[in-house]
Amino acid sequence: MENKFLVQAVRGMNDVLPANIAGWERLERVTRELFAAYGFEEMRLPIVEHTSLFKRAIGEFTDIVEKEMYTFTDTGGDSLTLRPEATAGVVRAAITNGMLRGARLKLWTSGPMFRHERPQKGRYRQFHQIDVESIGFPGPDIDAELIAMTARLWKQLGITRVKLKINSLGTSEARRAYREILVAYFRQHQAVLDADSLRRLEGNPLRILDSKNPDMQAVISGAPLLTDHLDPESRDHFDTLCAMLAAAGIEYVVDPRLVRGLDYYSRTVFEWVTDALGAQDAICSGGRYDGLITQLGGEATPAIGFAMGVERVVELLSQVEEEPEPPSADVYVVTAGERAQRAALGIVEGLRDAMPDVTLHVNLGGGNLKKQFARADKSGALLALVLGDGELERGVAALKPLRHEAGQSECALEDLADRIPALLVELAGSPEEL
Repeated sequence: MENKFLVQAVRGMNDVLPANIAGWERLERVTRELFAAYGFEEMRLPIVEHTSLFKRAIGEFTDIVEKEMYTFTDTGGDSLTLRPEATAGVVRAAITNGMLRGARLKLWTSGPMFRHERPQKGRYRQFHQIDVESIGFPGPDIDAELIAMTARLWKQLGITRVKLKINSLGTSEARRAYREILVAYFRQHQAVLDADSLRRLEGNPLRILDSKNPDMQAVISGAPLLTDHLDPESRDHFDTLCAMLAAAGIEYVVDPRLVRGLDYYSRTVFEWVTDALGAQDAICSGGRYDGLITQLGGEATPAIGFAMGVERVVELLSQVEEEPEPPSADVYVVTAGERAQRAALGIVEGLRDAMPDVTLHVNLGGGNLKKQFARADKSGALLALVLGDGELERGVAALKPLRHEAGQSECALEDLADRIPALLVELAGSPEEL
């Protein structure tokens, strides 16, 4: 019978259990090392920001602001919002901390984001993103480097079922001219527009192109293309980007319907998509936002960035043949006797000081020797360090290999810090050598 007093998780807020954490740790490790190799520095930002930040940055006619933000009024009367994305927060931090003057910034951050969407596979109401931003670089070379860095990430992770889509949105002036053409087209087909599209027609008609309503696809497919109305400077920027990607051997598809869901994008936009996750196919999305910093009160500064959905990438990783995980412990400490149990912690802490590169797990919660050795085996350790009352009286400990046929030996307590690392090296070799 269901326990009505059981506290359930909030819908769309997903637990990540120890059995599933390996993919998260692998992604975090690989991205941290890769970003450092490309010269990016980490920053950490608040989860809560003023609601006005996202309204000004993302746009009031976007689904995020209209329908999905977790917004509340605090006790001081301020309207605050759990961050639905990271770019606005990065820009706000760069402005308020005086980082922009003459800036050439390469930054990244990560953490939970919040959107009140319909939960589905790989998409939750609390989800996690890894976000990368380059600020102060006007040319297409940084666009190409960011895309190349993501291509290298997939390679290092062993992910192959991905495809790159790119497009250019042009400058804000070019989009304004295109907007008039687009509005005129959709007004001619106003009778077939759905409610969302009718609302966006006056506020942000480009967002109609991003509609997922199947009944809208025919009219959308006939709409004028933004790429046919680019200004010369944006056309040159985009052509140079395409040439750089081709020179780097990075395959891509130009998708003139790729507009992205946030108002602050300009010129280059891109998405990495996959056919391995069902309907939610985008795993990494980004683009250039040259006007956003001015829009939020900073000096005019070019910028570009991307965000990847951690849950989606981890789901892809689960489909890849993973590298074997290293054992969680090198040495498992087994105790026998009350004196040994009391002394074990002090002995092990001393060994941790003397052997910082060796991982020791101590048996906790008691148990006979059979149970303790079963735990030692489960830990993946190569070696058991056995502390018994009798051994302590003689000033020694027993060392028992767990993965080889080599017999148990004794070692003086004062010599353990020298003997254990040497023995682990021997045990890591082939069994025939022992």
